[in-house]
Formats: sequence, structure tokens, C-alpha cells
Amino acid sequence: MSDVSPVRRRQVIDALRRGAVPAAGLDLLAVGLDRFVTAVGEDLSAVAASGSVFKAIRGEYGSGKTFFTRWIAEQAKRANFATAEVQISENETPLHKLETVYRRLTERLSTATFPPSALRAVVDGWFYALEEDVLATGEVVADDAGALDSAVGALLDQRLATVSRSAPAFAAALRGYRAAALAGDTATADAVLAWLGGQPHVAASARRVAGVRGDLDHFAALSFLQGLLVVLRDSGHPGLLLVLDEVETLQRVRSDARDKALNALRQLIDEVYSGRFPGLYLVITGTPAFYDGPQGAQRLAPLAQRLAVDFTTDARFDNPRAVQIRLTGFTVDSLVEMGARVRDLYADGSVAPQRIQAVVDDDYLRELAQAVAGGLGGRVGVAPRLFVKKLVGEVLDRVDQFTDFDPRQHYALTLTAAEMTDVERNATSADAVALDL
Repeated sequence: MSDVSPVRRRQVIDALRRGAVPAAGLDLLAVGLDRFVTAVGEDLSAVAASGSVFKAIRGEYGSGKTFFTRWIAEQAKRANFATAEVQISENETPLHKLETVYRRLTERLSTATFPPSALRAVVDGWFYALEEDVLATGEVVADDAGALDSAVGALLDQRLATVSRSAPAFAAALRGYRAAALAGDTATADAVLAWLGGQPHVAASARRVAGVRGDLDHFAALSFLQGLLVVLRDSGHPGLLLVLDEVETLQRVRSDARDKALNALRQLIDEVYSGRFPGLYLVITGTPAFYDGPQGAQRLAPLAQRLAVDFTTDARFDNPRAVQIRLTGFTVDSLVEMGARVRDLYADGSVAPQRIQAVVDDDYLRELAQAVAGGLGGRVGVAPRLFVKKLVGEVLDRVDQFTDFDPRQHYALTLTAAEMTDVERNATSADAVALDL
């Protein structure tokens, strides 16, 4: 791993020290994902060729769903995709309110170059591309601002013709944003862009400039997503990876809201399959209880049918190309493998790499992995976060800084409720028994 830059190495190690999933560099830590590489590459290629893909990720808490989707996001950004990860929740982002999902998407939109929210950069890049396309025809010269603006407006309408049939406000808002920006009216341009991103309560004066009314509603949200995909493609991004994380939270909402959310998910899947969203790679994550339980997808038969995959066979033979894929979680062996990758990455940035490799050898990594899993009631699948957090923050940091520190002699693992997530805390309970209800 010596070819990893110091900045990238530090970012990954700092995130692991906090017990968080790194924002980047996940390929350095990925364990057991080799079987998905080909299928993910095929999906990205299909989306880049103006296709659309839907994928459902299935796994228990601690199985690595967030890690896996962010690993996909890294592959997507390398292909110059835009990405957005949206956490589904009853209060902040209810799935049955697609206008809220769209708003969170634009807030979390990122590219390989721009962090969230990259909406302004994408829109500005799109207008620049339109100007370049107009000038390339040779019919307009750059010095003729009026003719250039008129030609760009005509090309805008042409590119968004399909979207404008169902949501003319999308093109109107873009024209309003460009007009305000060219006039130097930053406040109005910002407000119009916010409205375009689905933000509510935008000043009426700004909406009047753009010629739009009200706030984005549930029905227009999908058309705005369609328009955003056009803007992304024309500005150099062949697709958008949209992750809807933790859809299992739908099981805990009121029955009426749950039914609406399940139907909204079914609608999204159907729209993807219909070809309405060329350039969209839609991924959802959920627990087996969501996919198989009576309060999840099984509650809506058409949705259950679209997500159905047979998982009764040996997990070794799971089909990575299936609509729903299973993450089997960690074993002690895979924890040790990941720990070795973390140790090697850490050692490459240390002044004493040989000492770190010798003191924190694979045998010690296995001891630590077994100890952490044992402290969590033997549930290895829940252990990865705490394992790497303890490995970096309480073992490797000390070995690196204190030449006489030996973790076998001077370190005893402790697990406190304050540092655990709810799932990890529940795993430590002696009476935490999985019931098949």
C-alpha cells in the first residue's frame, strides 16, 4: 500500500479511529467484495450508456451495507458519475414524500471534484457546456452576448423538451437562475437554485423572476429527477448513483404512511425499469426483515414480486447480477483480513513500520477480533466497527508512539455502552435472543 498518498491514508485512518466509515479509500479496506466487482462494473457501464439500473442490498445490521454502497459510490465517481446517499427516516426523509427525497438528493449530491452540495457546480457546468455547444456551431460569436443568450435558451428548451412536457417549471427555473446570475443578482440566483433543488419557502420575489409558483410537490419530484439526469449528462457526468439507505425504517412508521412509502418505492422501481430515468443507478439497502417480513415489502404484493430472489441456496452461489443481493457479514477470518489491511496501511505511514508489523501480527489480530466479538455476545457480524476502532485508536496508535508498548502485556480490551451503537449494545445483552415471530 506504499503507493497510497499520505493525505488519503490519514483520512482513512482518522475515520476508523472515530469508528466511522471513511468517506473515501474504501478500496483499501474492502474484504469479500471481489465477487461483486464484475457485476457493479457492468451496471455502471449500462447506466453510462443511457440505461438505468435498480439494485436492492440485503443484510443484517453490521453486515457492511453502508460500506458496500459507499464502495460502489467510489467506483461510480471513478467513472465520473455523480452520487448521492439519502438516509430514509420517518421524520426527516419519509419515502412516501418524494419531494423530500429529491431535496435530500440535491443536498447530498457530490462528484469526484465537488463535495455536497454539488448542485450549483453541476448547473454552472451545464450552462458552460451549452455555451460551448452553441459556439461550436459557428452560427454565434462569443462577443454577441444577446445572440449567445438566445441560442443557449433555445438549446436549453431542446435538451429539456421531454422533461418540460410533465414539469415545465424545471426549465423555467434554470432560465431564471441563468438570467439572475448574468445580471449579477446573486441573491435571486441563489434562491432560484434552492427552489430548483426542492427547498421549500423560497421568496416569492425570486419565484416570480423565474416564472414559477409554489413549492415542489410529490408529483413533480420525479420529473425534476429526470431533468437533473439530463443536466448531469450534458455537463459531463454519465450517470447518477442514488442510494436510499435504511429503507427498513418503513416498518416502524404508521400503517398509512408505510403503505404510501412502499407504493412510492414500487413506483420508483417501475419508472427505472420503464426507461424514464436514463443515467440512474438506484440502490436501496435494508435488513432481511424488511424484504421478508409482514411489515415490509411483503405488505405490498407487487413490490415483493419485483424484489423476489431465492436465497435458500448456499450464499457462495448467490447471483451478483440479481435484483436483490445478499451481504453475509463478517467472520473472524474476514475480520482478521480487514485488520491486516488496516495495520499495513497504518504501518506504511509510520516511522517504525517493521515494529508495527511484528507487534501487531496476524495472531494478535485474531485474538483482538475474537475478544471484540466475544464482548458482543459472539455476534461477529456486529463487531467490525468496534474492532477497527479499537485496533487503530487503542492498539496501533500506542504501538506507534511508545516503543515499549506491547498490546499482549499492556492492553486489556474494554467495551463500554457509551461507545456503542444501539445494535452493538443489544448484542451485549445476555437475553438478546433472535426470535422468529
